[in-house]
Amino acid sequence: MTSTLTSPLPYLKGHGTENDFVIVPDAENAVDLSPAAVARLCDRRAGIGGDGLLHVVRSAAHPEARHMADEAEWFMDYRNADGSVAEMCGNGVRVFARYLEHAGHVSAGEVAVATRGGVKRVHLDKDGSVTVAMGRAVLPDAGVTVTVGDRSWPARNVNMGNPHAVAFVEDLAHAGNLFTEPPYEPATVYPDGVNIEFVADRGPRHVAMRVHERGAAETRSCGTGACAVAVATARRDGADPAVSGTPVTYTVDVLGGALVITEHPDGRIDMTGPAVIVASGTVDPAWLGGIEGSEEIETVND
Repeated sequence: MTSTLTSPLPYLKGHGTENDFVIVPDAENAVDLSPAAVARLCDRRAGIGGDGLLHVVRSAAHPEARHMADEAEWFMDYRNADGSVAEMCGNGVRVFARYLEHAGHVSAGEVAVATRGGVKRVHLDKDGSVTVAMGRAVLPDAGVTVTVGDRSWPARNVNMGNPHAVAFVEDLAHAGNLFTEPPYEPATVYPDGVNIEFVADRGPRHVAMRVHERGAAETRSCGTGACAVAVATARRDGADPAVSGTPVTYTVDVLGGALVITEHPDGRIDMTGPAVIVASGTVDPAWLGGIEGSEEIETVND
């Protein structure tokens, strides 16, 4: 059964290369956040503000993660800023792991995090950096053409547990304002939407990107997007670790900093970057529930 939340809701705020998140600790999955409640929390003018929300739940307590509980104690129930559910978020995983350390649930070293994109292995370094084993990229044959104004580019299809379209441009300004999703054809390639990255060269094994994230518009950084960009750039450059037998590393500049992406010969991809917790507090349940015509947040009693 469910009942309306009456107590203040604890939250934290964190970011990874300025990809920022509202963090809601809820070990026993007692809080049912509706899409409207998530959007309200992530609102930058009327709420806390964030590119997404990290709902922190024990894997054994969440129906989508129970099958991973033997591998990972904690599940990242990730939501986009508009309240929609997403499979994975690379920067989010780093911030999630940093929160677990901050809360005393884990120590520096290796941590396993369950996500809708599978179990991710995370290393919390004592120097403050966090490395995530992001899994392997899938490169479907079908691509799209992305258009901004009177310019169009072919975009490489890369799946990192969530879908990406990577377009190489001469100038990142050509991506436009990215307030809305750039149109792409054929739309049927991405039936559930897509993250679109625009990429410009900065030097040997060094690129810069801007991204329109599905459900969040332009963000300051996208971890899975940076991985997709590194893989797409390596293939464009004729570098395939599976063929050469040696790892390939790219630095990917994002608006909020830089991420280092390494693809190994067996296809494994590691992403390294910072993750910080910047604030904590509580949310007034009356405010969060104050959207007309809906019950925005409930406690769940099994």
